[in-house]
Amino acid sequence: MSIIRDVALDVSSVSKEFVKHEGFRWPWKRNGNGSKVVAVDNISLRVRRGEVFGILGPNGSGKSTLVRCISTLLVPDRGTILVFGHDVGREEMAVKRLINRVSVEASFFKKLTPMENLLYGARLYGVSARDARERAVEILTRLGLKKDAIYRPMEEMSRGMQQKVAAARAFLTQPILLLLDEPTTGLDPRSKREVQAFLRELRDTHDATILLTTHDMQEAEALCDRIAILDEGRIVALDTPEGLKAQIPSSNGHPPTLEDVFMALTGKKLVADE
Repeated sequence: MSIIRDVALDVSSVSKEFVKHEGFRWPWKRNGNGSKVVAVDNISLRVRRGEVFGILGPNGSGKSTLVRCISTLLVPDRGTILVFGHDVGREEMAVKRLINRVSVEASFFKKLTPMENLLYGARLYGVSARDARERAVEILTRLGLKKDAIYRPMEEMSRGMQQKVAAARAFLTQPILLLLDEPTTGLDPRSKREVQAFLRELRDTHDATILLTTHDMQEAEALCDRIAILDEGRIVALDTPEGLKAQIPSSNGHPPTLEDVFMALTGKKLVADE
């Protein structure tokens, strides 16, 4: 089997920088005193087809910037990204047909219902209304939404419920590479378990590859085949959960946890963005 068929995602020497400006002056001209911020610093990784690959990192480590580069929302300054052999820069539309993304700041038409939002998204991907409607009900109920909630305006829903709709919208198009950027942040414990169970189902029963960024150590250990730890835009470790824990000694006779590994490698606590 060729390496292209085996590898779902190939990130090679990717960097992304931003210029941070301290202020603006009328008429909205930058003051020219900007400082360069390296968000992603020469990152290389490969995700195998059918793998659940996790990315852990403190706030500002470059996780979301990397996901946005993979999803074609940002253009890397250097390096290449291939999604099933398609270059995200040169073959943007081919890549978009293979992926979907869930982010922690998912947006909707708040006056519309979950069903209307999902049908709108489905049409953008060429899914017929009939197929989308049937699958939308299946996914939304599987994620714990009651049927009457599917037809109420999004603005009446809690943030946790809206995040479930965001996950359903991504699953609806049956992507073969699913990019999940903090998908369970802000969910109550029961909702988080429902989303995680659905991810396991996707992993076990569908030909889906999943890239997951998360602040939840238990979630990463339970779902991910391998995990990369990012700090200041660089990968500081990449291995299976067990392989990462084997890198540091036990403390007071207790085996190390992923949190111990993270603290040892970065010197920082892993806290979620509010």
